Amino acid sequence: MSAQRPKPTRGMRHVALFVADLEACEHFYIELLGMEVEWRPDPDNVYLTSGNDNLALHRLEASFEGVQRLDHIGFILDEAEQVDAWFSFLRQQGVSMKTDPRTHRDGARSFYCLDPAGSTVQMIYHPPIAGCC
Repeated sequence: MSAQRPKPTRGMRHVALFVADLEACEHFYIELLGMEVEWRPDPDNVYLTSGNDNLALHRLEASFEGVQRLDHIGFILDEAEQVDAWFSFLRQQGVSMKTDPRTHRDGARSFYCLDPAGSTVQMIYHPPIAGCC
């Protein structure tokens, strides 16, 4: 007898990152991307939100020897034109860019940049999920 798949998830809405410079990353996500502090349990951890998601930033201990294999995290935009607006804004703020904005074969439009910890961040308009949630 095979088990039935449960109801679909509501999507991935939580990411947790180890970061060496918690303050610089907090500034990037709050001051530049517009997230808000949801919860700060102590000086080494902060949980941020855009209203329908959760990003946890955890201070990386100097003794940590693990290798993180995260490719990137993405922020959904409601309009393709906003991709270029975000690119210009973040570049003016001195954010390191990995790519220029481009339109993908599936109609999505995005670019990649780096947060202060070196994590790759994608700003993306993806038609199937833009404007939903």
